Amino acid sequence: MQAALRAFFMLLFSLLSLLGIAANGFIVLVLGREWLRYGRLLPLDMILLSLGAFRFYLQLVGMGHNFYHSAHVVQRSGVLTQQFFHLHWHFLNSVTFWFCSWLSVLFCVKIANITHPTFLWLKWRFPGWVPWLLLGSVLISFIIALLLFWVNYSAYQQFLIRTFSGNMTYEWNAMTEIYYFPFAQLVIWSIPCSVFLVSIMLLINSLRRHTWRMQHNSHSLQDPSTQAHTRALKFLISFLILYVLSFLSLIIDATKFISMQNDFYWPWQIAVYLSVSVHPFILIFNNLKLQSVFWQLLLLARGFWVA
Repeated sequence: MQAALRAFFMLLFSLLSLLGIAANGFIVLVLGREWLRYGRLLPLDMILLSLGAFRFYLQLVGMGHNFYHSAHVVQRSGVLTQQFFHLHWHFLNSVTFWFCSWLSVLFCVKIANITHPTFLWLKWRFPGWVPWLLLGSVLISFIIALLLFWVNYSAYQQFLIRTFSGNMTYEWNAMTEIYYFPFAQLVIWSIPCSVFLVSIMLLINSLRRHTWRMQHNSHSLQDPSTQAHTRALKFLISFLILYVLSFLSLIIDATKFISMQNDFYWPWQIAVYLSVSVHPFILIFNNLKLQSVFWQLLLLARGFWVA
């Protein structure tokens, strides 16, 4: 790839990441301020605050890693700085996957029109579980990230270097990265992904049936209730698409198929971080509280520049 084109994709990646950092930071500031003011948050706001905070940190880590290693190209994964990044990378991605799954479950139990007794029981109990589910997701993700870090670094450094020499050691470690870790990450991330898919598909199906009934019961497409359900469907479908794309891109990224020396590395990084950068804006514009503060800030900024 030509230097100019590479610089363009690096700039595009930087702009996308900065937008995502700004959006996630906005969510954290607005909801964090409300938490400090009232001393409590609704279950939905708890998830949004937690998701925004961890995504904010994830994008900072991602930007730091990409630009540091583009300046100091490191081939071997046994290098401590690379391993340290992987520890944060696995932990933060696992946490954000779980938080998105709990967000979809909360939407499902609050909105879906399902009369099964199990669902009604979950609808009553789930909001009270949210703080513990968030804490449990962080703890589980941290333990798994430490285990992956230990397998890929400690065992490699303490055992294999003493047993094998040079190339054999590096080849074993490269094979481990190519085959073992993508499979391990696929298994680990498939659990929250399955929870997400089940809840989001139940909710989409419920909204779709409700919208269909309204359209066939003398409700026009311009009816406010019909429009609200249509907007909700669009939001959920976009949420589903971004979640699936994020999951697939991270699994592919774990295979190291596209290395930093590859011409398509920076376009690929744009794809990997696309969901983390775009989804916060979807959350903002589909949340009345966040949307209201956002437009107020825009009006203040506009008045400042006009003045």
